[in-house]
Amino acid sequence: MKKFNMIDEEFICENCGKKVIKLGYTARDHCPYCLYSKHVDINPGDRSNECKGLLKPIDIEKYKDTYKIIYKCQKCGQTHKNIMANDDDMDLIIELTKKNW
Repeated sequence: MKKFNMIDEEFICENCGKKVIKLGYTARDHCPYCLYSKHVDINPGDRSNECKGLLKPIDIEKYKDTYKIIYKCQKCGQTHKNIMANDDDMDLIIELTKKNW
């Protein structure tokens, strides 16, 4: 079973350069403006992955009453999934869903 470390912190997105504020209701794990993330965890919030590559959003999948963003690491090629946040750019989410049509 994966252990979850709750780390909700501000950061500057390495893809778009925007300041990303804390999410407030769970751990912030990606940029709400461009949806990119960073390959820093092995288990959620552990910050123990040595890769540190950018995770590019490549697809969306339905998950319960929301969606998960599917990522591919631009450095090591591994895929990863994160649940979308309430403040994510919905236009970008919609663009990713169009890949399934």
